Amino acid sequence: MAGGKRHTYDLGVIGNCAYTAHIQRNSNISWMCWPRFDSSFIFGNLLDKEKGGEFSIQPVDEISSTNQYYLENTNILCTEISSSTGSYRITDFAPRFYQQDRYFRPLMLFRKVERISGTPRIVVKCNPKGKYGELQPEASLGSNHIRFLGLESSVRLTTNVSLNNILGEHSFVLSETKYIALTWGPPLEAAIQETCESFLSKTTRYWQDWIKSANVTSFYQREAIRSALILKIHQYEDTGAIVAATTTSLPESPGSGRNWDYRFCWMRDTYYTLNAFNNIGHFEESEKYFHYILNTTIEEADRYQPLYGIDGAKELTEIELDLEGYLKNNPVRIGNDAYTHIQNDVYGQVLVSLLPLFNDQRIIFDERFDAPDLIYKTLAIIDRTFDEKDAGLWEFRNLAQQHCYTYLFHWAGSSAAIKIAKILKNDKIGELAARLKERSAEMIEKCFVPAKKGYAQAVGVDRMDASNLQLILMNYLPGHSNQASNHLKVMEKELHAGDGLFYRYKHADDFGKPESTFLICAFWYVEALACVGRLDEAISHFEKLVGYSNHVGLLSEDINASDGSMWGNFPQAYSHVGLLNAASRIARKLDQPDFY
Repeated sequence: MAGGKRHTYDLGVIGNCAYTAHIQRNSNISWMCWPRFDSSFIFGNLLDKEKGGEFSIQPVDEISSTNQYYLENTNILCTEISSSTGSYRITDFAPRFYQQDRYFRPLMLFRKVERISGTPRIVVKCNPKGKYGELQPEASLGSNHIRFLGLESSVRLTTNVSLNNILGEHSFVLSETKYIALTWGPPLEAAIQETCESFLSKTTRYWQDWIKSANVTSFYQREAIRSALILKIHQYEDTGAIVAATTTSLPESPGSGRNWDYRFCWMRDTYYTLNAFNNIGHFEESEKYFHYILNTTIEEADRYQPLYGIDGAKELTEIELDLEGYLKNNPVRIGNDAYTHIQNDVYGQVLVSLLPLFNDQRIIFDERFDAPDLIYKTLAIIDRTFDEKDAGLWEFRNLAQQHCYTYLFHWAGSSAAIKIAKILKNDKIGELAARLKERSAEMIEKCFVPAKKGYAQAVGVDRMDASNLQLILMNYLPGHSNQASNHLKVMEKELHAGDGLFYRYKHADDFGKPESTFLICAFWYVEALACVGRLDEAISHFEKLVGYSNHVGLLSEDINASDGSMWGNFPQAYSHVGLLNAASRIARKLDQPDFY
């Protein structure tokens, strides 16, 4: 990692598959959207210091040190704060556990505050906002709670802290453990202490059991466990959707204007995420995603969108908000215009995502009756749009091409459909899939550049694109072949930024030339190295890449190659998928003496 001050996101994240909250080392909840991932923030200090509100538990004097960490193998976050008067611990969690034959995942946030040493004097501030900072709710005193009036639903803060101390933002001595619960909708009626302790115990047990039942590789297991846990809370369990990230408008690089809202379900990202879950032996996400796919595409006759809302919404109109932006980086966007794009790789990703439901005998899946129509319809759309130019996976806004990556997923999706057809004994699906697989391979070969011995970004160009590392990972180019080795060498020559970091591409797009490297591409590179037998290099680069995480092991979308700074939405599901899949790939190779 080169010199210079490194920018990091000093945040831990909690969640329960209904919402997430980003918590700073100083205890402030700087990003939290309620009641859904794609709702307005209720705390949005991350994007605007004035309009973003605050929910903090801080000492009256200056903070001298902080220590933030997760309870082992959970999504429960502890923040220890010290000052001249003493020290204390805040345990933050979103309840999640199994009860009455279903997962309990309420819109509740709990904060347990314990004295560690001394006589800490603290101030609790709770100032929620609505309508992306435009609405200031009215605080009203109840018997043992504070009501915040004017939001879409009832929001209450229930606590054994003096309500007047909170409303007046007065300090008090933390002489006993305090409990705070913030709720959306149904209020907490039970005793706060007993409820918090019970929910904390059950939530701890849930997450630790979830990890215990996962087949997590022993290679860099701690990092793989954290990636698995953070990926899980990117699932919106109510519908089965999986979001790319739970934030919006954190810039890919400062001043770039590449500030996007990622709080939606991309078909592409979901394929990679489900692949990661399958690698660790968790399949319920795939089953729920099947329902999501079926419901979002049931009326889609002509084409599928690259992304949909977490409830299946089709229109995700992109608008800019009057907010100062993260570190004053504008614009702040909600919605994403990519929903209007033609991105034809999506069809193959849907097919490959569904394959495990049919050919993995560990999954008992009783709803395949819906599948033949969905599989055939998806193949038919590939057939009808086969020769189209599209925006590609990087979602170019002013550049349409016949992308190699798109045809790779036509090839992979058709391969998956062939296997599904055999299981379903459906010749109609099998015949169409076989024909499309052959045509897709022909188009991939049109992207081959003989002078470089590698496959270019698209038909008719010679520039390289990191997405084509997938030609190796998906075994279009078998790892032991000369073609794979040669292709990897030209990719390295043109896109490797050093220390394993990889650019998506180097050519100028709608916003100029990319300034930051993309972490998932770096992990693809690691996987490709392992595939071609360069295992020592793969391990070396992997070890460097995990060093780009923050203090609690979370990864951003982008890394600046010159100083190692984190940029882009955070945490980024893609990046944690990359880590988990690369760790799994290396672990498999380490078990094979010849590395193939």
